[in-house]
Amino acid sequence: MIKRTLYFGNPAYLNLNNKLLVFRLPEVEKNKELPESFKKDSITSIAIEDIGVIVLDHQQITITQGLLAALLENNVAIITCDASHIPAGLMLPLESHNIQHERFLNQLESSVPLRKQLWQQTIIQKILNQGAVLSMQGKDKQKMTYWAKRVRSGDPDNCEGKAALHYWSNLFPESLYFSRDRDGDPPNNLLNYGYAILRAITARCLVGSGLLPTLGIHHSNKYNAYCLADDIMEPYRPYVDMIVLEIVKSGHEYTELNTDLKRILLGIPAIDVIIENERSPLMIAMQRTSASLARCFEGNARKIIYPELD
Repeated sequence: MIKRTLYFGNPAYLNLNNKLLVFRLPEVEKNKELPESFKKDSITSIAIEDIGVIVLDHQQITITQGLLAALLENNVAIITCDASHIPAGLMLPLESHNIQHERFLNQLESSVPLRKQLWQQTIIQKILNQGAVLSMQGKDKQKMTYWAKRVRSGDPDNCEGKAALHYWSNLFPESLYFSRDRDGDPPNNLLNYGYAILRAITARCLVGSGLLPTLGIHHSNKYNAYCLADDIMEPYRPYVDMIVLEIVKSGHEYTELNTDLKRILLGIPAIDVIIENERSPLMIAMQRTSASLARCFEGNARKIIYPELD
């Protein structure tokens, strides 16, 4: 079952009642001119077990400790945003798998050759998926296929970077003069937001598979608590790129990340992807990817299962 992604962008009271997230609006409750029946009808309840990701995007949201504990117990990824409405933090459970200690050990003791091979697989699929996005736009993907075939174990030749240079130079209309830069001009803002949602989904699924999202197979940064999530989300990034590209082509005003654009990007967990020749929501596919990674660390598999764009 696909889990729901909830976005809260206004002042709100969030609490727990009988395994339900209860959502109340203080502006409604404090308005003395509104009838009590209207106030009662404005209270919304959502089953905790149906939630996968929550985005808290207002400085006047109040959430109870009981609700936080229940959300984490059910492996819900909680994203908090700063005053500029940019995702700033991610909260995940400490325990979410019955053999977590064993899986931690498998991950920690994994060999360097294995991690390099897993990174090779990851980059090959990322480049192939990027090439597929270009092909869908009527662009030549021959160079992307060329670099994908030349990715060696650990990608010592940086085929990922060479492919990225060609990809970003050709993805958006030439009139944009686009340059991929986290702090750059729009639509970088849309990409950043979409990737933040994707990162939360990835980290949630990794934790659900009993893995440490901190210990990457390639990324290694003492200031980054989600190195493995940043690794495993790579082949999924082109799906976010496609959504952003459609927003740009549709004529939407995207210089400011408004509520309508966020609503589109918050649909990322539910978009359809093809994984092992089966159609699946992205969040379910990510669960299969993280489970396959756990099997690789256990020595029961040698290949990560990733979705394929075609």
